[in-house]
Amino acid sequence: MKLFYLGLGSNIGEKEFLIQQAVDLLAQRAGRVVACSSMYQTVAEGFDSDNLFMNAVVAVESDLSPQEMLDVTHQIEIDLGCYTHRNADGSYCDRSLDIDIVACDDVVCNTPTLILPHPRMHTRRFVLEPMCEIAPDWVHPILGRTARTLCEEL
Repeated sequence: MKLFYLGLGSNIGEKEFLIQQAVDLLAQRAGRVVACSSMYQTVAEGFDSDNLFMNAVVAVESDLSPQEMLDVTHQIEIDLGCYTHRNADGSYCDRSLDIDIVACDDVVCNTPTLILPHPRMHTRRFVLEPMCEIAPDWVHPILGRTARTLCEEL
């Protein structure tokens, strides 16, 4: 069994409902949801938007490989109505749902489709604050610092 940390975000539509639906589908398709943070309201990062995000982090115990988890999360996004996170020019856009694999145990992975831990997780308060709520002592396998320390360093 592996322990995945997944970041969930939504800034259009029924945000809280969509995130809860995603958590329910993760429990059905990916494994056992062992922890779920509170929802955090945040401003968009990386693009301009008038819509605030709701963000959460969940911990899921799973037998899936990281690539299989990525496939499952992408399908859940599509099933809940989110078909893209980017505009035609490659810039970020508003989205009804975004699920990112933040980390998987102490796995370090760098493939064309997946980088673990998430390459920007340590710079994102909207990931680290909910992560600290459910896994403050998780250690970043490359940076060697806990989620709590990374959050304090922001």
